[in-house]
Amino acid sequence: MFDDKTLICKDCGAEFIFTAGEQEFYEAKGFVNEPQRCKGCRDARKNASRPEREMHIALCASCGCEAKVPFKPRDDRPVYCSECFAKMKEEA
Repeated sequence: MFDDKTLICKDCGAEFIFTAGEQEFYEAKGFVNEPQRCKGCRDARKNASRPEREMHIALCASCGCEAKVPFKPRDDRPVYCSECFAKMKEEA
């Protein structure tokens, strides 16, 4: 049986809880070391190696508003702003 443990993050020094459920998961996966970083520092470390997405500006084919999209728009395909895209998904 496991009990929750309070650990100290080696990056930011904050306390975080290593829950009993997490400990069971670590054991099931065969991990022998406890986590050394809190969730925020783990996420920041993972995302630091990812390049920032280049955003492109396009006009929405439905409402004509400016939309920022993570892909290079092409003339042969319509681009929609977030609101119009969500409306189209609801209708489908």
